[in-house]
Amino acid sequence: MRRDGAKGFLLSAMFLGLAAACAPQPEEAPEVEVSAEDEAAHREEIGAWRAERVERLRAEGGWLSLAGLHWLPEGESGIGSEPMADVVLPASAPARVGTLTREGGTVRLEVAPGVEATHEGERVRRLEMASDAGEGEPTVVELATLTLQVIERGDRIGLRVKDSAAPSRTAFTGIESYPIDRRWRLVAGFEPYEPPHEIEVDDYAGGTQRSTVAGAVVFEVDGRTHRLDALDAGDELFLIFADRTSGDTTYGGGRYLYTARPGADRRVILDFNKAYNPPCVFTPYATCPLPPRQNRLDLAVEAGEKVYDGSSPH
Repeated sequence: MRRDGAKGFLLSAMFLGLAAACAPQPEEAPEVEVSAEDEAAHREEIGAWRAERVERLRAEGGWLSLAGLHWLPEGESGIGSEPMADVVLPASAPARVGTLTREGGTVRLEVAPGVEATHEGERVRRLEMASDAGEGEPTVVELATLTLQVIERGDRIGLRVKDSAAPSRTAFTGIESYPIDRRWRLVAGFEPYEPPHEIEVDDYAGGTQRSTVAGAVVFEVDGRTHRLDALDAGDELFLIFADRTSGDTTYGGGRYLYTARPGADRRVILDFNKAYNPPCVFTPYATCPLPPRQNRLDLAVEAGEKVYDGSSPH
C-alpha cells in the first residue's frame, strides 16, 4: 500500500462510536528503564525523522501540493480551467487543455493545439497515461506549475492534480507533535497470519481498497495487552490505527505508522513517536485508507503528530 482520502459524514459515521465510547483520557506511557545515552540517541533519531517528514511534505510533488482529484467516467472528458470543463483544473491552467479518454483501465490524453504540456521533459500531444497501480512508475504530465497523474482505487480511475504553487504548500509552517517520549518506543510481538489474507479497507473518498494483512502486532501498555492488524508493505509493516486521542488532539481519521518486518525472534519496534497524519489532514483530494474496526485502540496514544489545522505549530 502506498504511503500515501467520503467527506465529513463518512468520518463521523465511522468514528462517532469511537469518540463517544473512548473519550480521550490521560494515560501514562509504559515505564521503560533507559540510559541517558539511549534517551539522547532516540531524541536525535526522532528529530531527524520529523525534519525529513516536513521536507517530504514541502517538496514540489508532496501531499501539500494536491490541488484536485477527478474520477473519470468511461468515454471522453474535456479538461481545462474553464468552468464548463468536465475536469476543471486550477485557474493557472489554460481554459482548454485537451481531452482525456477512458476505455476500461486505459486513459489517453490528447492536448489541444497551442497548449504546452510535457512528459519527462518532452512536449506531448497524445499520450497513454499509465496509472499508479501498475508495476512501473505512473505517467506524470507537466503543465506549468501543475502535474497530472492517473490513479486507480478499486474499480475507480481518477486524475490527480498537483500544483507546486498551491497555498497549502507555500504557506505550510510545520506540524505540531507530542513531545518526544522514549517510553512510547515499544517492543511488540508479531503474530503472522498463515496464510496472509485480504481485507477491504474503507477510504476517505468513499471507496474501499483491498489490502493484504500480514499478521498482528501485539504489545502492552500499563499492563494491558493491545493488538493491531499490520498490512503488508513489502519490507515493512503498515499500521493504520485510531485511539482515544482520535478526533480530539489527533486526527479523527486515525494515524499511520510503519515498522520494519520482524526477524527470526518475531519482534518488531513500534515507535509511536513516528505516528503521523494521513494526507487527508492536509487536503480533501487524497484517498486515505481509514483504520479497520479491529485497529481502534482502547488507549490514548499521546505520541506522534497531532491534528493539523493549517496554522503554525508554535
